[in-house]
Amino acid sequence: VLRTHGKESAAREVIHSAVQQGIGYFDTAVAYAGSQGYYGHYWREQKALRERIFHTSKSARRDKKGALTELDQTLSTLGMAYLDLWQIHDVRTRADLSRIEAPGGALEAFLEAKENGKTRYIGVTGHHDPAVLTEAVQRWPVDVVLLPINPVEEILGGFMDGTLTAAREKGLAVVAMKILGASHYLAPAAGITAERLIRYALSHDVDVAIVGCSSSQEVETLAQAGSPFTPLSPEERHDIVQAFQPVARKLAYYRGPQA
Repeated sequence: VLRTHGKESAAREVIHSAVQQGIGYFDTAVAYAGSQGYYGHYWREQKALRERIFHTSKSARRDKKGALTELDQTLSTLGMAYLDLWQIHDVRTRADLSRIEAPGGALEAFLEAKENGKTRYIGVTGHHDPAVLTEAVQRWPVDVVLLPINPVEEILGGFMDGTLTAAREKGLAVVAMKILGASHYLAPAAGITAERLIRYALSHDVDVAIVGCSSSQEVETLAQAGSPFTPLSPEERHDIVQAFQPVARKLAYYRGPQA
C-alpha cells in the first residue's frame, strides 16, 4: 500500500501497525509513488519515534546534482534531518556503473551526503543482473547491499551465491528483498505461505528482510515470522526450492532479459 497514491488511511494503518509490532526498519524511495509522503505525514505526528527507527530511501539519479537534489526533497518530504541509509537505486547495467562512478556521477553525491551527515550509511540496490550488482559491491565504498532472496534466486544463481558472497567478503550489511515476489510466489494450498517464504529468506546470511504490506494483518504475519525466528530445516528448504523449480525463470519477472 505504500506504493500508491491517495490511500493515506490505509498507509497510516500499515506504518502504525509496524511501529506497534516493534518493527524498526522502514524502506522507501523517490520512485515509490506516494510512499515518502505517507511516511512523512506519520513521522511528523510521532516525532519521538525518530531515534528508535532506521529509515532508508533511495535515488535512481545517476548524476551528482540530480541525486543531491532528490536527497534534499526526500528529507523535506519525510520531515527528517538525515537518513539512516541512502541507497543508489536499481543498478541494472554496466552503463549504469560507469555513469554512477564517473566524475560528477551519483556516487560522489552519496559519499558527500555521508560525509556531511545527511545519511549515516550508503548502499546499492539491484535485482536486474547479479553480475552488475556484484561489480558495484566490489568497486564502490558502500555499507549495505539490497538484493533478492527467494527460492527462485537459489535456482537461478547469481545474487545469492555471487553478490551475497562478495558483500560478506567486504563486510557489508545485507538486506533481502523480493521475498514474496510481490505476492506472486504465494500458493497456500501447496504450503507456500508468506510465513514460510519469510523464514526461507531469514534462514540465509542476511541481516534484514523487507516485505511490502497492504494491511495490519500482513504486518502481523511479517512480525510473527521474524520473532521469535525459527530457521527452516534443510529438508524444508529443499522442498520449497523444488516447488519452484519448474517455473523459476518465469517467476524471476524482476530480472533483465539476459537472465
